[in-house]
Amino acid sequence: MRNDISSGQPGPALLTTEEMYRADAYAVKAGIPGRTLMETAGTAVADAICDRWDARPTAILCGPGNNGGDGFVVARLLADRGWPVTLSLLGDITNLKGDAALAAADWSGATQPLTGDSTNGAGLIVDVLFGAGLSRPLEGVAADLARASHSADVPVAAVDVPSGINGNTGEALGDAFAADLTVTFHCAKPGHVLMPGRVACGELVVAPIGIPDAAIAEIAPTIFHNMPDLWRDVFPVPRNDGHKYARGHALVVSGPATKTGAARLAARGALRAGAGLVTVATPPDAAAENAAHLTAIMLAEFDGAPGLKSILEDKRKNAVLIGPGSGVGSSTRARTHAALKMGPAMVIDADALTSFEDDPASLWRDFNQPVVLTPHDGEFARLFPDLTHHPDGKPGRVREAARRSGAVVVLKGADTVIADPDGRVAINSNAPPTLATAGSGDVLGGFILAHLAQGVPAFEAACIGVWLHGEAATLFGPGLIAEDLPEMLPEVLEQLEADLG
Repeated sequence: MRNDISSGQPGPALLTTEEMYRADAYAVKAGIPGRTLMETAGTAVADAICDRWDARPTAILCGPGNNGGDGFVVARLLADRGWPVTLSLLGDITNLKGDAALAAADWSGATQPLTGDSTNGAGLIVDVLFGAGLSRPLEGVAADLARASHSADVPVAAVDVPSGINGNTGEALGDAFAADLTVTFHCAKPGHVLMPGRVACGELVVAPIGIPDAAIAEIAPTIFHNMPDLWRDVFPVPRNDGHKYARGHALVVSGPATKTGAARLAARGALRAGAGLVTVATPPDAAAENAAHLTAIMLAEFDGAPGLKSILEDKRKNAVLIGPGSGVGSSTRARTHAALKMGPAMVIDADALTSFEDDPASLWRDFNQPVVLTPHDGEFARLFPDLTHHPDGKPGRVREAARRSGAVVVLKGADTVIADPDGRVAINSNAPPTLATAGSGDVLGGFILAHLAQGVPAFEAACIGVWLHGEAATLFGPGLIAEDLPEMLPEVLEQLEADLG
């Protein structure tokens, strides 16, 4: 299921919990009282609830901090609109501080202690127990209620993030609420788009609450939601005075006979994605097999690493993909090194990655050009075995891999994460589950390759390719196979170019 995000957020920035605290502080320093921010946030939640459900008995579960303060505002506003509301608080109301205490003082209804019965008879549960900054598992009655939310036949609306989900990593810290709707404020957080947080959130609404957009420039975030606003300035829209040679010449290295399909999938993807010319470099034993399937895509024979270097002496061939169907071993290592030494932009995938698992550093010693690595989880673990866990979650793992290798790293999955050596990270959320099919990763490599060939910087080329991949799959729908992905690009690109203006 796609995670739809409303247009309220100022651009594609994703703020960590620490950065969101700084955004709140920026707003207060700019003259907006914290109590006003809380009132606006509670109003946004109440409005979102009323937009989706009719009035019904509603159990509002409040925590002991500012997140719980939002809950008191929601309770008051829903009650004012005629909703039957019960409010249960975890902790003692006299322990509330600051804006949360002020919000509680404005609530004229009863405040009950949080118990396992707090949701009995409810037609809607509003989870306002803990926000995105929670760093430890839920305990006691909060954990019991979170666990029960997964099987209850009652919708759940969460404020900020479902309680129990880490706002920075999307990880469930233990038991966590399962929400049908999550309302957060100003900007989404990484945990809203990373798995499993993305699923736990249900529909995600990002509501403006009056924080100045200038707060983003002040904070200078480094994690972004992969969407066209992130790369619109470098997207290569065809020009009336353009020609194919200005759109680059992409080279895809084929595997041996009977292992050629992956290269052709990638080559088709590169051609559809806008590369001006595409050539498949084929070993002699696979030439006839490849020739039988190629028309607009050209063919060039090579014999081993020296032969591949000879092809790349033509500097018009400015971007290379190696790995799909290549086979794991010394010959693939040699061909990869040979291509790197010739200087084209590179996408390194699949067997070419696994071929370096015994000495990963020997791969990136040759990086003197834009390089994109596109591992899935297994390949990532072979290259970066010490990065299977990271305190900053998946973004931290991929960011460190990019820093270490000097390449843009694309860790593929339902929540693909793209990281640049300069520290920027993009999280993708438009990939449907139908992409879990043979060959789809090869097509992705071709999409990225096409944008490298057109001169797009490596980070943005990777982000564009990943986004197009998800959009094409979503547009096709059920029954997708890898061959369908390039054929959906004309419609995706037509809409994208119209949206980009």
